[in-house]
Amino acid sequence: MIWHVLGILAAAYAGLCLTLFVLQSGMVYYPETGREMIATPRQSGLDYEDVKLVTADGVALHGWFVPSAQSLGTVLFLHGNAGNISHRLDSLLMFHRLGYSTLIIDYRGYGNSGGKPSEQGTYQDAEAAWRHLTETRKIPSDTIALFGESLGGAIAAWLAARHRPGALVISSGFTSVPDLAAKFYPYLPVRWLSRFDYDTRTYLRAVDAPVFIAHSPEDEIIPYQHGRALYDAAKPPKQFLELSDGHNEGFIFVRDSWVRALGEFLDEHVGTDSAAKHAR
Repeated sequence: MIWHVLGILAAAYAGLCLTLFVLQSGMVYYPETGREMIATPRQSGLDYEDVKLVTADGVALHGWFVPSAQSLGTVLFLHGNAGNISHRLDSLLMFHRLGYSTLIIDYRGYGNSGGKPSEQGTYQDAEAAWRHLTETRKIPSDTIALFGESLGGAIAAWLAARHRPGALVISSGFTSVPDLAAKFYPYLPVRWLSRFDYDTRTYLRAVDAPVFIAHSPEDEIIPYQHGRALYDAAKPPKQFLELSDGHNEGFIFVRDSWVRALGEFLDEHVGTDSAAKHAR
């Protein structure tokens, strides 16, 4: 009898592992959550250009370029794993008020972009956006800040490890997918089962640009320890900002200090006067 029960439990456990292995893409990407475009920058009072990109593997991407008349620098915005670019209008407005132009793209499978999301695919999407700024628009790389939120933090770190942006900003990021999965499924061998890496911490160790990390101790999705571990992995110069409240609300409750700290960091390392400051 006991062996029969153990056999049933073992089969159930194996079935759970198999389900996790097969369905994990749907646990990483949420392209259908808010798939429809709900607004444009113009509805927030911002001029913008529709941007059409084609990746190295032929996927058509959609994005917006929001110019700033002050032209202190440019932000490449890489968003999280749910929603689309139209859900980030507050951030576009913030960067515009700080004096920075912004290019924001939807990954393959998100918003109006074609294709289906994958880890290597999101990296190629970020690379296409980088080429658009540096090759098509001829923007100097040291005046570009990479900004990644949540999943986008891993993608931004990957990109920063391969190029030399003026700065890298990661908000509410994780160290890696296996590390994060171990929090949610401590009873499963997730490090063996994971088909995704998004190894932000490893990428950060190869980044030579200044790094800004922001995270909340109250983040209910990505533990605060992940943000601290990312900060520890980054080379100086680096800065850490402690947020408050949950994963999706952390910036709201510290908006003034967040905007001030981020603006000062960007002005020091990316803004048009930064080269002169470092030369002195």
